[in-house]
Amino acid sequence: MAVLPEERVLTTLHTVALAVQVLQRMGVAPERVLDGSGVRAEDLETPTRLISHAQELRVLANALAASADPALGLLLGKRMHVSAYGMLGYTLLASRNLGEALRLAIAHPALLGTYFQLALQPVGDEVRLTAAGYRYDATLNLFNIELCLASLLTVVQDLLGESVRPRRLLLAYPAPAHAASYSEKLGCPVEFDAGCNALCFNPALLERPLPLADPVSHQHGLQQCMQLEAQLHSRHDLRDLIRQQLAGDLIECASLERVATRLHRSERTLRRHLQQLDTSFQHLLDEVRYDKARQLLLNTDKPIYLIAEELGYSETASFRHAFQRWSGLAPSELRR
Repeated sequence: MAVLPEERVLTTLHTVALAVQVLQRMGVAPERVLDGSGVRAEDLETPTRLISHAQELRVLANALAASADPALGLLLGKRMHVSAYGMLGYTLLASRNLGEALRLAIAHPALLGTYFQLALQPVGDEVRLTAAGYRYDATLNLFNIELCLASLLTVVQDLLGESVRPRRLLLAYPAPAHAASYSEKLGCPVEFDAGCNALCFNPALLERPLPLADPVSHQHGLQQCMQLEAQLHSRHDLRDLIRQQLAGDLIECASLERVATRLHRSERTLRRHLQQLDTSFQHLLDEVRYDKARQLLLNTDKPIYLIAEELGYSETASFRHAFQRWSGLAPSELRR
């Protein structure tokens, strides 16, 4: 039987520990929060213990059910300080500026423990820190978006050493019953049904020097992060890491060189490892493009030329030929 993605991906205990701590203050016993997850209360005292996303999701579902606070995701996110991310948090603090720190965090989603594909996107006169691609329990979608964006804002504030506020918060879903909690807890205007989930900032903020910047500590921390990430992915292979980068941004990751930069590895090393796995970067790129093409063709009304652009093709004809090669069908035939 195939292993589900949430059972395959490993993460640390810091989110579970925080949920247990917050719910305890609400009068909820740890055993109730941990019920059915396979995590014991004594495990929370072992910082090196790794759990699966499936276990973490079970704890979060328990916490949400036991809590009387519909805005629990925002509450937990506001308490998820940069120190909770261990060596990654230390390395973020030692970065030169906010932009470098955020790009480092985005490049190490496993150490960040996120369920989302994060990106920094300049749009008009603002830069958006976006969260997309959630693929786990749909009933926890809203909760996890709240947790993700609130925790990212907390990290930004911790890195800068001040309570900076976003220009606005964009959310892809309709306003929930507790909509007022968003502006109250995050301190910014909120726009629902916005088409994406994002914290929006002044682009100049990315150039802001960090008060604890230290180039030597940053380089040392970066090496440690790479070793830790290798441990987290010991049950996976390099293909999953590359697919994740490609799925997050096909345009920016259309070359092995760019993916290698994002993963803080050399292009030569990645190519050698892929050869050992009997695959290639082009093969993985085709896999991700084909998967996304099918989703867009079956679930949207986008014109084929726009789908080709979104997949990184400069010419629609090239996309049509590639899709015919992958599936034996023309893109228009799949839609019939």
